Amino acid sequence: MDKRLKYEGKAKRVYEISEEDVYLVEFKDDATAFNGKKKGSIQGKGVINAKVSAHFFKLLEEQGVPTHFIEMVDDNSMKVKAVEIIPVEVVVRNIAAGSLAKRLGLEEGIHLKKPVLEFYYKSDELGDPMINIYHIRAMEFAKDEEMQKIEELSFKINDILADYLEKRDILLVDFKLEFGRYKGKVILADEISPDTCRFWDSKTKEKLDKDRFRRDLGGVEEAYQEVLKRVTEGGC
Repeated sequence: MDKRLKYEGKAKRVYEISEEDVYLVEFKDDATAFNGKKKGSIQGKGVINAKVSAHFFKLLEEQGVPTHFIEMVDDNSMKVKAVEIIPVEVVVRNIAAGSLAKRLGLEEGIHLKKPVLEFYYKSDELGDPMINIYHIRAMEFAKDEEMQKIEELSFKINDILADYLEKRDILLVDFKLEFGRYKGKVILADEISPDTCRFWDSKTKEKLDKDRFRRDLGGVEEAYQEVLKRVTEGGC
């Protein structure tokens, strides 16, 4: 396959290929935390994140959520629709953890009475600062109708994934989403994986995500493998 590197991020490479309106996304084993200050590698992460993301994209498509996913090419690469990424990252929070627990002085693990949406400006140089709807309007990152669609899809995705994971003894603590414009519509892009989600075992509260890398808890590869196993068992 002829391909030309368009963009390389912390966890993925995006290539332009000969197919019109199609990109190739390759998932890497590289791992970063704290806005790139901590760097390392997680063996097999690229394959696991690609497979978990593809599984979730298929599940969401079946439930009426439009995504950029087209098909897997190999174990760590997928074809996706060539979206224009909206520079607003969405974090959906169900349980107090990470920065939310620190900011609000909450004990980690407290279930929030309602899911919380937070918005962040997608900028590695600035460390992805938190923003609100007024910043988004002032800077014209997205139109009001696009943000309304993003909110609607974010809550729907949360409901679908939380229910799916609960049946597999996984708590969906929080997760990051990115969206893009494709032929005039807002669709889900990026990835949904242990890199972008906090997954806890619902019985033991053991962390099954990148927090094991962030906090030097060990067992990172094993946690990622466990997520892949639980998520993909029995199909969608």
